Amino acid sequence: MKLPFWRTKSAAPFWRTKSAASISRTKSAAPSPRIPSWATPWQGGEAPRTYEAQVRESFLSNPVASRAIRLVAEGAGGAPLVSNPPGHPALAMLASAGFGASGPGLLETLAAQLLLHGNAYVEVAVGPDGLPAALFALRPERVTVESDRRGWPTGYLYRAGDMLTRHPAETQGDRAGLLHIRSFHPLDDHYGAGCLNAASGAVAVHNAAANWNRSLLDNAARPSGALVYQPGDGSALSGDQFDRLKAEMEAAFSGAANAGRPMLLDGGLSWQPLSLTPAEMDFARARDTAAREIALAFGVPPLLLGLPGDATYANYKEANIALWRLTLLPLTARILGALSAHLQDWWPGLVLSVDRDAVPALSEDRERLWSQVSAADFLTDMEKRALLGLEARP
Repeated sequence: MKLPFWRTKSAAPFWRTKSAASISRTKSAAPSPRIPSWATPWQGGEAPRTYEAQVRESFLSNPVASRAIRLVAEGAGGAPLVSNPPGHPALAMLASAGFGASGPGLLETLAAQLLLHGNAYVEVAVGPDGLPAALFALRPERVTVESDRRGWPTGYLYRAGDMLTRHPAETQGDRAGLLHIRSFHPLDDHYGAGCLNAASGAVAVHNAAANWNRSLLDNAARPSGALVYQPGDGSALSGDQFDRLKAEMEAAFSGAANAGRPMLLDGGLSWQPLSLTPAEMDFARARDTAAREIALAFGVPPLLLGLPGDATYANYKEANIALWRLTLLPLTARILGALSAHLQDWWPGLVLSVDRDAVPALSEDRERLWSQVSAADFLTDMEKRALLGLEARP
């Protein structure tokens, strides 16, 4: 019986064989940069929105999105780290992003880039001894993947102003390759998907509700009305009279400082207030719903952001535990796993991870494990110490 091609050793698929990948890279034509999806405007009925425009609208303008991103990024940057072997010099390089201790740490920068852009790039600076001396986080919107005809990434192009730098995809001799950390994207082979696109609709609704509130305050914090001209003889206001009346209304009765000022009408004018419909008055509920959707997109429990009307978690303690279990630990595990694999070119066997025992929010998990192990009478003391991650006593 003839086996299918994926079951035969001679015809293994190219993504499982290293030789086929090297052959495709050597025989393919010159690599061409692949334009990422975030570099092109959206094709639709709305205005084009680039990555920079989305960052300005959400992270720089929306308080809920900004706080959610900072909560996740700063939590990942402040996570206690351990290394194997212990006390490895790689831990010192994670304290900063390569530009001094005054700026954000490398983990904080990479976590924010993965949330916003979906991609993070790390450049390794090699010292005179041939070992990594510093790690630099590059701006992800400036990096373009360079691939061959078969889709293998061969390099990365970094554009900063008029300068163009090419980084290899893999370490070649003394030249370190560029580390690419990306989140999952179901429709792209080289770029990850950030949370901005998923949260853009909720951010737009929340910002529109904030503009509504501001406009309402600018208009004396009351529903608008209409001046009705009823002289009785069927005449109408002239153009000059209409412009003068409009200017007087804007100068004397609009704005929060003029709220409650009485209006004196003459010449057949009467004020007709206009009330808001129930659908129009529901903007406050829509604003709270949009805020919860923003928190959901970035993986933050709404209770930690002080959003009203959300009773999913009983208290802040449970919400903080959920933040660590569902968001911070998976995100830091992805980043530290990629950094460990990349730095193993210089330090074989290096493993970086989060010290779960030192995380205050997860102290109950450790306490529960200690109680369960201590109550297990069928285990020896050596087996208990091994389950708890402690060294064996002589």
